[in-house]
Amino acid sequence: MKRDVRQREFNVVIERDREGFFVASVPELRWCHTQAKSLDTLMKRIREAIELCLEGEGISPKSSEFIGVQRIVVNS
Repeated sequence: MKRDVRQREFNVVIERDREGFFVASVPELRWCHTQAKSLDTLMKRIREAIELCLEGEGISPKSSEFIGVQRIVVNS
C-alpha cells in the first residue's frame, strides 16, 4: 500500500556553540533539535529529527511565518 506523502516546509535555526558544533532547531516543532560538526551532517540530522517528530503521536506543528533574525546587544 502506498503512503500518502505530503511535502511540508519548516524553518530551521542554525547557531554555532562554544565548542564549534553547529546546532539546529525547528521552532515549529517543540523539542526538535540536533547538532553536528559540519553543516552537511547537520542538515541530514535535522531532516531525520523532523521526520521523527512528525511520526510521534500528538505532534502537530505550530503554524508560523519566518520574518527574520535580529541581534541585540545588552549590558549585563
